[in-house]
Amino acid sequence: MLRQFSQKSILMSIGLVLMASGFASYVLIEISANYDDFAKCLNDKGLKLYGASWCPHCQQQREIFGASQKYLDYVECSTQDGKSQTAICKDSNITSYPTWELVDGTRLVGTQSLAKLSEISGCNMNNR
Repeated sequence: MLRQFSQKSILMSIGLVLMASGFASYVLIEISANYDDFAKCLNDKGLKLYGASWCPHCQQQREIFGASQKYLDYVECSTQDGKSQTAICKDSNITSYPTWELVDGTRLVGTQSLAKLSEISGCNMNNR
């Protein structure tokens, strides 16, 4: 009896884990898809994200958008060797990473929440 109960429990546990992982994958895909419109809106509103490939905060900022980061107007400020800054970032006087720049020249330095980016841009991050 104990052996049958254990086998049932194991099978039920495996089933629940598979269902939960399937649901988690679905949710992650849905969340990422939802940011496409938001990232496109930020781009349309003229927001630029300046960053450097070696900067962990820049990576974190971009990862928030998942696959939708491809729609951001991202400007890489680090040279390939990581020892200097690109001309566009020097000319734009970018001194910290990540830096978001609005069309009017206003800047936000550091990792920004999606809510903050929505607030400053007027873009709705919940577009479906």
